[in-house]
Amino acid sequence: MCLAIPGKVVETYDRGGLRMARVQFGGITREACLEYLPETQSGEYVLVHVGFAISRVDEAEAERTYQALKELDQLNELDAPDVDEAKADPTVSRFIKARTGNEIP
Repeated sequence: MCLAIPGKVVETYDRGGLRMARVQFGGITREACLEYLPETQSGEYVLVHVGFAISRVDEAEAERTYQALKELDQLNELDAPDVDEAKADPTVSRFIKARTGNEIP
């Protein structure tokens, strides 16, 4: 089952013409695309599904959801190796290329 995992946006930036973020999930940080939520700012909480922030939530809801997923042992994808900082997630790479026609710089 694919689930959206809540995390805190710790940094936002532009990559290849797309709005991106570093999102922290219980001490693990991953890159996420903010194109669906371009107004999202650092310090806010988002639900991330396959590398894309799909919804904003408040801190209390993010904590409740994260704890529920943890109790159900549904946070396994966070155990995957971190993406090399010089390269984007393959899903995001394909999205950037499809949208802009460019490879990630």
